[in-house]
Amino acid sequence: MVEVRKICCIGAGYVGGPTCSVIAQMCPEVTVTVVDVNEDRIRAWNSDSLPIFEPGLQEVVDSCRGVNLFFSTDIDEAIKNADLVFISVNTPTKTFGIGKGRAADLKYIEACARRIADVSIGCKIVVEKSTVPVRAAESIRRIFNANTKSSFNFQVLSNPEFLAEGTAITDLKNPDRVLIGGDETPEGQHAIEALRSIYEHWVPKSKIITTNTWSSELSKLAANAFLAQRISSINSISALCEVTGADVEEVAHAIGTDQRIGSCFLKASVGFGGSCFQKDVLNLVYLCEVLNLPEVARYWQQVIEINDYQRKRFSSRIISCLFNTVTDKKIALLGFAFKKDTGDTRYGGAFKTFLCLHPTFSEHIFFCFPLQGYPCVYFVFRESSSIYISRYLLEEGACLHIYDPKVKAQQIMHDLTQPTPSERHDPATVSRLVTIVTDPYKACENAHAIVICTEWDMFTELDYEKIYKAMLKPAFIFDGRRILDSLHDQLQHIGFQASNHNHSKHYLGI
Repeated sequence: MVEVRKICCIGAGYVGGPTCSVIAQMCPEVTVTVVDVNEDRIRAWNSDSLPIFEPGLQEVVDSCRGVNLFFSTDIDEAIKNADLVFISVNTPTKTFGIGKGRAADLKYIEACARRIADVSIGCKIVVEKSTVPVRAAESIRRIFNANTKSSFNFQVLSNPEFLAEGTAITDLKNPDRVLIGGDETPEGQHAIEALRSIYEHWVPKSKIITTNTWSSELSKLAANAFLAQRISSINSISALCEVTGADVEEVAHAIGTDQRIGSCFLKASVGFGGSCFQKDVLNLVYLCEVLNLPEVARYWQQVIEINDYQRKRFSSRIISCLFNTVTDKKIALLGFAFKKDTGDTRYGGAFKTFLCLHPTFSEHIFFCFPLQGYPCVYFVFRESSSIYISRYLLEEGACLHIYDPKVKAQQIMHDLTQPTPSERHDPATVSRLVTIVTDPYKACENAHAIVICTEWDMFTELDYEKIYKAMLKPAFIFDGRRILDSLHDQLQHIGFQASNHNHSKHYLGI
């Protein structure tokens, strides 16, 4: 078995940074180097102000940075010295060409594979840490086989991450499972054992699952698809609750007590966001289409459509309650991150770093099918529901005053003006209609309505009497995350428009 003493991680983002920081802390005899071509990002990792916000991450980094954890832009040197290389770069959804809007774009994965093949000598274990479509490892192997020097031997493993932003450090230190996929050859099994030995420093053996490579890759997509499906399922029921008089919270509790179902991911809201759910479900849809499984593709596509429907329904309710117009009306939007305890709003941005690893590609490989090469054009797909809701309201002429405790103003403005394959928003219009504030009370002054889009704990602790007095009347609250349910009666008593329409508190103000 190969003994892993040095690890290189290509990609200093939301996966690579926290994962390798925890590995370094838990394996003090292993030297871990996280590399990225983005100098600003590496500089931030080496500072007291990390490039991402994640509870507990700063303490982990501080405990081992400069000892056995290093952040560097010297990619080649880190690869050469490593026994094991994690590939932890972005796999965005394609914005053009075959599979546009659904298929994973593997150009960054390919760039990493070519770089590893070009500079490596000796024996290397190369590990997919990015979320990839099934059989993407075969693409990496093909590149290695076509470029392998006699001095380079390799094994390719799949080791998908199952982190939830906001709890990533807890998830890493106490995971539900660690999944490792590899070849069923003796060499492949030795590589699996080498990676398993790293995790066994702190993860019980019973929680480390080994499979073949393809099962590991598909398990990641399937896990996110199942979680997204549960959210869309309860959101579809919330729409039914509102027209029948049922309370979706009571329904969710009732069905969640069934041990065959369970209570997790049954919280009705404005829809799922984040870096993986939509991207991975769309990837699964495309995979099913490519493999001539149209019925399966349509099934998973509906999960995405319900999510979009829930966002639009929420936005439409806001407009309807504000007398069918929000033009020139001030709306306080509280929360822009896709969930609490993270500053993340979207997938991409900071991960566009591997564009310069290889300026052009002779082919692009998806599912081992060669496709015509094309230029490296980078887009970001919006993920946070706050972005969608903001854009719906901006299209109606609303004046948004946005507050989030962790998302920077520059990030918010960038997300609201970022073009997509189907639309482009005028930065001048966004600049005119959007104001970023650093105080939630300031955001609510003279506002017609408050819209809560992120479940930050602080929003349950605000002085709503003070807020009500400063707002225009009638004053509305639209709670897209149901964090104010316990305050519903109190808010009504204060004077907020918070009707009990059909006995449902899903949206205060409706």
